[in-house]
Amino acid sequence: MAYIFIMETQTKGYNLTIPVNDFQLSYDDVGEGSIPIIFLHGFPFDKTMWQGQLDFLKSSYRLIACDIRGFGKSTDEESALSMDLFADDLIQFMDKLSIEKAIVCGLSMGGFVALNAMKRFPDRFDALILCDTQCIADTAEVKEKRYTAINEIENEGVSNFNEGFIKKVFHKDSIANKKELVEELRHVVFSNSEHIIKQGLIALAERSETCSTLKEINIPTLILCGREDEVTPLVQSESMHTSIEGSILHVIDNAGHVSNLEQPDDFNKYLHDFLTGIEGINFEKINGTERMS
Repeated sequence: MAYIFIMETQTKGYNLTIPVNDFQLSYDDVGEGSIPIIFLHGFPFDKTMWQGQLDFLKSSYRLIACDIRGFGKSTDEESALSMDLFADDLIQFMDKLSIEKAIVCGLSMGGFVALNAMKRFPDRFDALILCDTQCIADTAEVKEKRYTAINEIENEGVSNFNEGFIKKVFHKDSIANKKELVEELRHVVFSNSEHIIKQGLIALAERSETCSTLKEINIPTLILCGREDEVTPLVQSESMHTSIEGSILHVIDNAGHVSNLEQPDDFNKYLHDFLTGIEGINFEKINGTERMS
């Protein structure tokens, strides 16, 4: 019996758009590889935060960085945002690109989305990369702080919140010595509308915990965390590492919450080593196509 495989010709490049779940999702799709790696950014950033990883890995892997709904060029000023909605968007995006399975890499809010999707659609992922994130839901105190911030934004505007957030995500050495990097991220943060900042805060405050399902994760998992992360502290990464059997944890020195930006060489090395280590896995299917052995 002869098998004929028809491969769809897909557009490659930066700032591509595709209709997904009633909005236009903006994404980058570069490099070549059998199993795509999908990168999900943190709040309130956009897909450009992954440029260093795309540049480093694109000669060996297919890399897709998404603007999560409402952020970056994936504009949506109308929908009520939530982690469930973001995860639904991710799965429908994969369907649109005929991606049956992917490796998903999420930082902070992107990690929340990845864990939400992993909990609800576990058969869609071949590996998981969790960066400066956590599985817990907001405590009552943290949730109250988010809603207080929303009230302050409504009364005073978004500038104070944005400036405070930027200072919180960086290691003190980055604030002092990597001013260009800090300024680049400041520009990204201030590019968000006040509406999206408030909706993002609500999505964070109302998210569900995913810790209770970590023991069910049975795919290769890498956990990365900046040692001085104040937003999602190292203890949370250590807890996830304990719960996910066989997971790998690397702590990145001289980094805060945005470890991939602050220490890209260390981050990229750990990412590369992990991906190299799982290349030998015998994937039964690649993007919906039976693999011929």
